[in-house]
Amino acid sequence: MIEAARHDTIGDSAYRHIRDDIIFGQLRPSEKLRLEPLRKRYNVSVTTLREILNRLTSDGLVVAEGQKGFEVASVSDADLWEVAELRLLVEDHAVARSFANGDLDWESQVVAAHHKLHRFEDRMISGDMTAREDWKRADWGFHRALITGCGSKTLMDLHGQLFDKYLRYQILTLAFRGEPGAREHAALLEAAFARDTGKAKEILSTHILGGVEFIINARKEAAAQI
Repeated sequence: MIEAARHDTIGDSAYRHIRDDIIFGQLRPSEKLRLEPLRKRYNVSVTTLREILNRLTSDGLVVAEGQKGFEVASVSDADLWEVAELRLLVEDHAVARSFANGDLDWESQVVAAHHKLHRFEDRMISGDMTAREDWKRADWGFHRALITGCGSKTLMDLHGQLFDKYLRYQILTLAFRGEPGAREHAALLEAAFARDTGKAKEILSTHILGGVEFIINARKEAAAQI
């Protein structure tokens, strides 16, 4: 039982590490995931690694190619639009439930998450792009805090999966919208305090779908420079 617990701990840690490396672009889209180099890189057994890659396949971040092995999921504009629309659908529903159920502790969590995000946004707006990964983690933390009052682990997990896929596109294109995105986050904070679900949904639509257009334009500009 001790060995099994240790195996689970190592496996969970490696899963999070590989998942983060895919989301943050250390493992690139369509990159072949060869078992031996990965085993050494993440210090896990081949058996554990296969389990992790199958789990990431279920998450939609890895593709299994039958006898050919595994590769990182590819990216496309069509996939980004689908991910964004699903994220918006789920986040709208979760926000409505969270606004209805949230208490003082929830409000405090939302305020703290926005304060942290705002600090990193200020750094990015001033030109400090070294804060990029911290900014995106804080962005995730704020959107996560907004829906923590929804009372549904299933809804939270689904939102997390969709947010991570959306985040991968942002990281791959270094997409930072600057002041417009920061203003939308501040407006979401105000909507949360007012429990204004309609306003929050309106802001989220602008925020998420506007982000898609920004990412796609950034991808086109990057492709034109190659």
